[in-house]
Amino acid sequence: MEYGTEISCSGFIGNWEEDGFSFLFFSRPSHAKVGELLEKHPSLTLIDKYHMTYDEWQGGTIAPFRAGGFLIEPPWNTESERSPGDKQIILDPGIVFGTGTHPTTNDCLEALEIVFCKNDVKSVIDLGTGTGLLALAAAALGCSKGLAVDFNLLAVKTARKNIELNGFENRLVAVHGRAEDLIFCSADLLIANIHYDVMKRLIPSEWFLQKRMFILSGLLRSQAGNVLSLLSQYPVKIIKKWEREGVWHTYLGEISV
Repeated sequence: MEYGTEISCSGFIGNWEEDGFSFLFFSRPSHAKVGELLEKHPSLTLIDKYHMTYDEWQGGTIAPFRAGGFLIEPPWNTESERSPGDKQIILDPGIVFGTGTHPTTNDCLEALEIVFCKNDVKSVIDLGTGTGLLALAAAALGCSKGLAVDFNLLAVKTARKNIELNGFENRLVAVHGRAEDLIFCSADLLIANIHYDVMKRLIPSEWFLQKRMFILSGLLRSQAGNVLSLLSQYPVKIIKKWEREGVWHTYLGEISV
Protein backbone atom coordinates (compact mmCIF):
# COMPACT_ATOMS: atom_id res chain seq x y z
CA MET A 1 0.00 0.00 0.00
CA GLU A 2 1.32 3.45 -0.85
CA TYR A 3 0.48 5.27 2.39
CA GLY A 4 1.58 8.61 0.96
CA THR A 5 -1.51 8.68 -1.24
CA GLU A 6 -3.55 9.32 1.92
CA ILE A 7 -1.65 12.49 2.81
CA SER A 8 -3.05 15.70 1.43
CA CYS A 9 -1.17 18.85 2.38
CA SER A 10 0.82 21.48 0.51
CA GLY A 11 4.12 20.38 2.04
CA PHE A 12 3.91 16.70 1.08
CA ILE A 13 6.46 15.78 -1.60
CA GLY A 14 6.17 12.05 -1.97
CA ASN A 15 6.51 8.57 -0.53
CA TRP A 16 9.41 6.24 -1.24
CA GLU A 17 8.55 2.60 -0.50
CA GLU A 18 11.26 -0.05 -0.33
CA ASP A 19 11.78 -3.35 1.49
CA GLY A 20 8.69 -2.90 3.65
CA PHE A 21 9.58 0.66 4.70
CA SER A 22 7.90 3.92 3.73
CA PHE A 23 9.91 7.13 3.60
CA LEU A 24 7.63 10.18 3.65
CA PHE A 25 9.06 13.47 2.39
CA PHE A 26 7.80 16.93 3.32
CA SER A 27 9.06 20.39 2.44
CA ARG A 28 8.20 21.58 5.96
CA PRO A 29 7.62 19.92 9.39
CA SER A 30 4.34 17.97 9.21
CA HIS A 31 4.15 16.10 12.51
CA ALA A 32 0.36 16.39 12.71
CA LYS A 33 -0.16 14.80 9.28
CA VAL A 34 2.16 11.93 10.13
CA GLY A 35 0.34 11.50 13.43
CA GLU A 36 -2.99 11.26 11.61
CA LEU A 37 -1.60 8.56 9.32
CA LEU A 38 -0.26 6.56 12.28
CA GLU A 39 -3.62 6.75 14.05
CA LYS A 40 -5.42 5.56 10.93
CA HIS A 41 -3.00 2.64 10.46
CA PRO A 42 -2.04 1.16 13.87
CA SER A 43 0.21 -1.37 12.12
CA LEU A 44 2.57 1.47 11.15
CA THR A 45 5.40 2.56 13.43
CA LEU A 46 7.39 5.78 13.20
CA ILE A 47 11.01 4.66 13.30
CA ASP A 48 12.81 8.00 12.93
CA LYS A 49 12.61 11.47 11.47
CA TYR A 50 15.26 13.63 9.85
CA HIS A 51 15.67 17.25 8.80
CA MET A 52 18.03 18.03 5.95
CA THR A 53 18.37 20.29 2.96
CA TYR A 54 17.56 19.08 -0.53
CA ASP A 55 21.23 19.20 -1.51
CA GLU A 56 22.15 17.09 1.52
CA TRP A 57 19.60 14.48 0.53
CA GLN A 58 20.89 14.33 -3.05
CA GLY A 59 24.52 14.32 -1.92
CA GLY A 60 25.41 17.66 -3.46
CA THR A 61 24.07 20.69 -5.29
CA ILE A 62 21.98 19.94 -8.36
CA ALA A 63 23.60 21.92 -11.16
CA PRO A 64 23.94 21.68 -14.95
CA PHE A 65 26.65 19.31 -16.18
CA ARG A 66 27.90 17.79 -19.39
CA ALA A 67 28.27 14.11 -20.18
CA GLY A 68 29.59 13.53 -23.67
CA GLY A 69 27.30 15.37 -26.06
CA PHE A 70 24.57 15.78 -23.44
CA LEU A 71 23.87 18.94 -21.49
CA ILE A 72 21.81 17.93 -18.46
CA GLU A 73 20.13 20.75 -16.57
CA PRO A 74 17.61 21.05 -13.73
CA PRO A 75 14.47 22.97 -14.73
CA TRP A 76 15.35 25.81 -12.34
CA ASN A 77 18.73 26.37 -14.02
CA THR A 78 18.63 26.12 -17.80
CA GLU A 79 20.78 29.10 -18.66
CA SER A 80 23.98 27.17 -19.45
CA GLU A 81 26.02 28.26 -22.45
CA ARG A 82 25.34 25.80 -25.23
CA SER A 83 27.69 24.41 -27.82
CA PRO A 84 26.67 23.40 -31.35
CA GLY A 85 25.23 19.92 -31.31
CA ASP A 86 24.40 19.88 -27.61
CA LYS A 87 21.59 17.52 -26.73
CA GLN A 88 19.79 19.22 -23.87
CA ILE A 89 17.99 17.15 -21.27
CA ILE A 90 15.96 18.80 -18.52
CA LEU A 91 16.08 16.63 -15.43
CA ASP A 92 14.26 17.19 -12.16
CA PRO A 93 15.33 14.30 -9.88
CA GLY A 94 12.82 15.27 -7.21
CA ILE A 95 13.68 13.07 -4.25
CA VAL A 96 14.56 10.07 -6.42
CA PHE A 97 18.20 9.03 -6.63
CA GLY A 98 19.60 9.55 -10.11
CA THR A 99 20.86 13.05 -10.83
CA GLY A 100 23.00 11.69 -13.65
CA THR A 101 26.40 12.19 -12.06
CA HIS A 102 26.96 8.61 -10.88
CA PRO A 103 29.81 6.86 -12.76
CA THR A 104 27.53 4.11 -14.09
CA THR A 105 25.07 6.67 -15.46
CA ASN A 106 27.87 8.49 -17.27
CA ASP A 107 29.08 5.23 -18.79
CA CYS A 108 25.55 4.36 -19.90
CA LEU A 109 25.24 7.77 -21.56
CA GLU A 110 28.50 7.17 -23.42
CA ALA A 111 27.29 3.71 -24.43
CA LEU A 112 24.07 5.23 -25.78
CA GLU A 113 26.02 7.66 -27.95
CA ILE A 114 28.06 4.77 -29.37
CA VAL A 115 24.94 2.73 -30.10
CA PHE A 116 23.04 5.54 -31.84
CA CYS A 117 26.08 6.64 -33.82
CA LYS A 118 26.46 3.25 -35.47
CA ASN A 119 22.98 1.72 -35.42
CA ASP A 120 19.41 2.50 -36.38
CA VAL A 121 17.74 2.21 -32.98
CA LYS A 122 14.02 2.90 -33.09
CA SER A 123 12.89 1.39 -29.78
CA VAL A 124 14.33 1.17 -26.28
CA ILE A 125 13.31 -0.39 -22.97
CA ASP A 126 14.94 1.11 -19.87
CA LEU A 127 14.58 -1.24 -16.90
CA GLY A 128 15.07 0.41 -13.52
CA THR A 129 14.67 3.85 -15.05
CA GLY A 130 14.77 5.91 -11.83
CA THR A 131 14.45 9.55 -12.89
CA GLY A 132 14.13 8.46 -16.53
CA LEU A 133 17.45 9.96 -17.61
CA LEU A 134 18.67 7.13 -19.84
CA ALA A 135 15.33 6.82 -21.60
CA LEU A 136 15.36 10.60 -22.10
CA ALA A 137 18.87 10.41 -23.53
CA ALA A 138 17.76 7.73 -25.99
CA ALA A 139 14.88 9.93 -27.12
CA ALA A 140 17.22 12.90 -27.48
CA LEU A 141 19.42 10.76 -29.74
CA GLY A 142 16.48 9.94 -32.00
CA CYS A 143 14.70 6.95 -30.50
CA SER A 144 11.05 7.14 -31.55
CA LYS A 145 9.60 4.66 -29.03
CA GLY A 146 10.76 4.00 -25.49
CA LEU A 147 9.44 2.26 -22.39
CA ALA A 148 10.80 3.38 -19.01
CA VAL A 149 10.14 0.84 -16.23
CA ASP A 150 10.56 1.05 -12.46
CA PHE A 151 9.12 -0.89 -9.55
CA ASN A 152 9.11 2.21 -7.37
CA LEU A 153 5.98 4.30 -7.87
CA LEU A 154 7.70 7.54 -6.91
CA ALA A 155 10.40 6.89 -9.51
CA VAL A 156 7.74 6.33 -12.16
CA LYS A 157 6.01 9.61 -11.24
CA THR A 158 9.35 11.42 -11.42
CA ALA A 159 10.20 9.88 -14.79
CA ARG A 160 6.80 10.89 -16.17
CA LYS A 161 7.37 14.46 -15.04
CA ASN A 162 10.76 14.54 -16.76
CA ILE A 163 9.29 13.10 -19.94
CA GLU A 164 6.82 16.00 -19.96
CA LEU A 165 9.53 18.58 -19.18
CA ASN A 166 11.40 17.44 -22.30
CA GLY A 167 8.34 17.20 -24.53
CA PHE A 168 8.83 13.48 -25.20
CA GLU A 169 5.29 12.36 -24.38
CA ASN A 170 4.88 11.04 -27.94
CA ARG A 171 8.08 8.98 -27.67
CA LEU A 172 8.37 7.73 -24.11
CA VAL A 173 6.06 6.05 -21.62
CA ALA A 174 6.98 5.43 -17.97
CA VAL A 175 5.25 2.50 -16.29
CA HIS A 176 5.21 0.85 -12.89
CA GLY A 177 6.28 -2.79 -12.83
CA ARG A 178 8.99 -5.35 -12.30
CA ALA A 179 11.76 -5.58 -14.85
CA GLU A 180 11.33 -9.35 -14.97
CA ASP A 181 7.66 -8.96 -15.87
CA LEU A 182 8.12 -6.37 -18.62
CA ILE A 183 11.28 -7.54 -20.36
CA PHE A 184 9.01 -9.29 -22.89
CA CYS A 185 8.25 -5.89 -24.49
CA SER A 186 9.92 -5.67 -27.88
CA ALA A 187 12.81 -3.22 -28.28
CA ASP A 188 15.96 -2.82 -30.34
CA LEU A 189 17.96 -1.83 -27.26
CA LEU A 190 17.67 -2.96 -23.66
CA ILE A 191 19.11 -0.73 -20.92
CA ALA A 192 19.44 -2.11 -17.40
CA ASN A 193 21.32 0.00 -14.88
CA ILE A 194 19.84 -2.09 -12.12
CA HIS A 195 20.50 -4.29 -9.10
CA TYR A 196 22.53 -7.41 -9.84
CA ASP A 197 19.89 -9.63 -8.21
CA VAL A 198 17.45 -8.48 -10.87
CA MET A 199 19.91 -8.55 -13.76
CA LYS A 200 20.92 -12.16 -13.19
CA ARG A 201 17.26 -13.09 -13.71
CA LEU A 202 16.87 -10.96 -16.84
CA ILE A 203 19.72 -12.42 -18.88
CA PRO A 204 18.48 -16.05 -18.95
CA SER A 205 15.05 -14.86 -20.07
CA GLU A 206 14.03 -15.82 -23.58
CA TRP A 207 13.02 -12.19 -24.09
CA PHE A 208 16.55 -10.91 -23.44
CA LEU A 209 17.79 -12.70 -26.55
CA GLN A 210 15.09 -11.07 -28.67
CA LYS A 211 16.70 -7.64 -28.25
CA ARG A 212 19.36 -6.51 -30.71
CA MET A 213 21.65 -4.72 -28.26
CA PHE A 214 22.03 -4.20 -24.53
CA ILE A 215 23.62 -1.90 -21.98
CA LEU A 216 24.10 -3.52 -18.57
CA SER A 217 25.39 -1.43 -15.67
CA GLY A 218 25.38 -0.85 -11.94
CA LEU A 219 27.66 -3.85 -11.40
CA LEU A 220 30.35 -4.23 -8.77
CA ARG A 221 33.53 -6.14 -9.69
CA SER A 222 32.46 -9.62 -8.55
CA GLN A 223 28.97 -9.13 -9.97
CA ALA A 224 30.44 -8.02 -13.30
CA GLY A 225 32.46 -11.23 -13.53
CA ASN A 226 29.35 -13.29 -12.86
CA VAL A 227 27.43 -11.40 -15.54
CA LEU A 228 30.18 -12.00 -18.11
CA SER A 229 30.15 -15.68 -17.25
CA LEU A 230 26.38 -15.79 -17.67
CA LEU A 231 26.50 -13.89 -20.97
CA SER A 232 29.14 -16.29 -22.33
CA GLN A 233 26.44 -18.98 -22.45
CA TYR A 234 24.49 -17.04 -25.07
CA PRO A 235 25.14 -15.70 -28.61
CA VAL A 236 26.25 -12.24 -27.51
CA LYS A 237 29.25 -10.08 -28.30
CA ILE A 238 30.63 -7.51 -25.88
CA ILE A 239 31.40 -4.35 -27.85
CA LYS A 240 32.85 -2.27 -25.02
CA LYS A 241 33.46 -2.50 -21.28
CA TRP A 242 33.76 0.32 -18.76
CA GLU A 243 35.36 0.15 -15.32
CA ARG A 244 35.14 3.17 -13.05
CA GLU A 245 37.11 3.76 -9.87
CA GLY A 246 37.99 0.08 -9.82
CA VAL A 247 34.45 -0.58 -8.63
CA TRP A 248 31.68 0.04 -11.17
CA HIS A 249 31.31 -1.92 -14.39
CA THR A 250 29.20 -1.40 -17.53
CA TYR A 251 28.84 -3.58 -20.62
CA LEU A 252 27.67 -2.69 -24.11
CA GLY A 253 26.86 -5.68 -26.25
CA GLU A 254 24.95 -7.02 -29.22
CA ILE A 255 22.91 -10.17 -29.60
CA SER A 256 23.00 -12.44 -32.67
CA VAL A 257 20.38 -15.15 -32.97
